[in-house]
Amino acid sequence: MKPLNPTFAGTGTTIFTVMSALANQHGAVNLGQGFPDTDGPLALRERAAQALIEGPNQYPPMMGVEALRQALAGHAKRFYDLNYDWRSEIVVTSGGTEALTASIMGLVKPGDEVVLIEPAYDSYRPIVEAVGGVAKPIRLAAPGWNLTEQALAAAFSDKTKVIMLNSPMNPAGKVFAKAELELVAKFLTKHDALAVCDEVYEHLTFDGLKHAPLATLPGMRDRCVRVGSAGKMFSLTGWKVGWVEGPAALIGAVAKAHQFITFTTPNALQIAVAHGIDTAQDFFLNLAKELQGNRDYLARELKEIGFDPLPAQGTYFLTTDIGGLRFNGSDVDFCKHMTEHARVAAIPLSVFFTGDAPQTLVRFAFCKQRKVLEEAVSRLKAHFERH
Repeated sequence: MKPLNPTFAGTGTTIFTVMSALANQHGAVNLGQGFPDTDGPLALRERAAQALIEGPNQYPPMMGVEALRQALAGHAKRFYDLNYDWRSEIVVTSGGTEALTASIMGLVKPGDEVVLIEPAYDSYRPIVEAVGGVAKPIRLAAPGWNLTEQALAAAFSDKTKVIMLNSPMNPAGKVFAKAELELVAKFLTKHDALAVCDEVYEHLTFDGLKHAPLATLPGMRDRCVRVGSAGKMFSLTGWKVGWVEGPAALIGAVAKAHQFITFTTPNALQIAVAHGIDTAQDFFLNLAKELQGNRDYLARELKEIGFDPLPAQGTYFLTTDIGGLRFNGSDVDFCKHMTEHARVAAIPLSVFFTGDAPQTLVRFAFCKQRKVLEEAVSRLKAHFERH
């Protein structure tokens, strides 16, 4: 047999699938994969059901249903004072990962360098390499995950086409500060580069922090495409409704890639998400408050056990340092051991790095009902009391 595409043939099953399967096998509380365990607003689900019954159930427009693109334009203006023409500057996709894929396919050509900030969401590198791009990692260090001018200078070159900027950042839970965004803007301008801004957790920030899109900085609107997700906004991750916003010249290229990936997204779900953006703003604003409480509870309880929780400014995730637990093995070994013996699943952070990765950092998801977190804490306490 002739060789297959090495980008995918040589890539193992994602750690999320591995850990979720292990959690199911051992009856573990799954704090690994980042999805809520309750569904989003009933009004949105009812609106989707109504639209499904009433139809049409044929292909909607490739760019997305007009009502959703109009709602997204209103959302960008309302929250960030960003003006996007819904006709030419917004495209709806089948989830955030498709939005990222279409963005990279549309903007990156073979040989272009793409700056990845690590720890990085695990789909970035395979997508970049699949289109012939060259990944150039910047490694941030715990606990602050600070982005420095020196790191950007080392990663950027005349070949840099795109930086992937994920804020709020999965898995680190970091919200990039204005000074860090200004540094990114400086290098984009200097090297005539673009940014794919993964902002799916835009409304899930804590402690009074507010998400600021890179596109709001002077000169950046025309260099940025913004990726968003209804799954994260409304706790409806299984709907797989995402979008990309940006200047028409960039969105045109992204949309052409999108038309050859999924072409479109179910009509009924788009209609329901449009309804939610226009009427259910309180849901995602209150969700952030609820998640902050979950974060605080989990961090406090894990610290009592012996974990060292790192700051989490946003997203669904809390990273902890397990060095003080004196476990003899890697972070992957630790997570498998905990799933099998404590029956609590988490994700090793080393999978979000390339090369010689840190081995003492573990990510827990707190986007669960409080009773689920309490059960996980109870199991962990019982395990460490025995050992």
